Amino acid sequence: MDLFAKLHTNLGPLGKHSQYSDGYYMFPKLEGEISPRMQFQGREVLTWSLNNYLGLANHPEVRKTDADAAAKWGAAYPMGARMMTGQTSLHEKLEDNLADFVGKEKAYLLNYGYQGIMSVIDALLDRKDVVVYDSECHACIIDALRMHMGKRYVFPHNDIDNCEKQLERATKLANETGGGILVITEGVFGMTGDQGKLKEICDLKKKFEFRLLVDDAHGFGTLGQTGAGTHEEQGVIDEVDLYFSTFAKSMASIGAFIAGDEKVVHYLRFNMRSQIFAKSLPMLLVEGALKRLELLKTQPELKDNLWKIVNALRNGLHENGFSTGHANSPVTPVVLNGTVGEAAALSHDLRENYNIFCSVVIYPVVPKGMIILRLIPTAVHTLEDVKETITAFAAVKEKLTTGQYRNSELAVAFGE
Repeated sequence: MDLFAKLHTNLGPLGKHSQYSDGYYMFPKLEGEISPRMQFQGREVLTWSLNNYLGLANHPEVRKTDADAAAKWGAAYPMGARMMTGQTSLHEKLEDNLADFVGKEKAYLLNYGYQGIMSVIDALLDRKDVVVYDSECHACIIDALRMHMGKRYVFPHNDIDNCEKQLERATKLANETGGGILVITEGVFGMTGDQGKLKEICDLKKKFEFRLLVDDAHGFGTLGQTGAGTHEEQGVIDEVDLYFSTFAKSMASIGAFIAGDEKVVHYLRFNMRSQIFAKSLPMLLVEGALKRLELLKTQPELKDNLWKIVNALRNGLHENGFSTGHANSPVTPVVLNGTVGEAAALSHDLRENYNIFCSVVIYPVVPKGMIILRLIPTAVHTLEDVKETITAFAAVKEKLTTGQYRNSELAVAFGE
């Protein structure tokens, strides 16, 4: 059988809708300057789908730094991987600044978040080691664990009692294999918007021997008194053994980092295959990250503005009868009930008739029968944006509840 034959007949749970969704629901093109108001298919839409939490994407100081660095260095320097010819003093400076900001001894730059944390997990574990992880961990963590040759135990999302049970199982097995235990969770879960229970997990260290890795992509820059992250927010900076985040959210850029004890980071520098065999992060991104980190530290009003919008949006939604689950971070999921077809019709209505663009999350990302409208507030949204959005949401919720989307042309097209 031709290897490619199956690809023509089975496009997967998302790809099977591509005839209707490609370019509109999936792979849509938002054009123009990055801002709350962008162009979608020739008209302006109010967008809530960009992880530009602090509004740094078009901050004038950031834009100037990026432009100056591009003119000074181009996109190529340094050439080669860090271990070979890609090491610079500015890379080291950024790592030192990041480590200081998140309260760790050392940090190491990574080219991408997805690739980076997969490589961190791969470098840490061998077949004797046991992993305990939250069921809603990001796909990059799940993909890394698929490569793990040892045992792994999953606990239901934020269920600390079950986490303890899995640690009991992991401890028994680790004692037999002679391996160690790594617990993995997230600071903020990107779909549901709730914080991982870091404090409760850290408390389990009193009963069990394990190390804790936290992916804080959405918490870095948005949570904690200084913006250092979820571990600062929950008062467990010292108890989190390895802290990971990406530049793709609050920093509005490309890259990531891992931070922890100096000896552990030193080990990772020499054993992370994704960095040993990949080109160093270009200098224009390093200089840009230094400027962004400086603004995180020196302009607390950016985070204050973000939370003003988050709170206004969350309160307005609740007052109008919407559920946002257990969200306690900027990520704001609006939880509705309906089919995939109804979700398509509702989203189309929002975009075409109300000029509101937000991400719509459907099965298989969430259970069948659930629709999540995922909103990402930013520091550059306005209270008027919030008011406009809640008015639109109230209108489409009424249509969803009364079944007006159920027999629409789109619902039929999506097989509902």
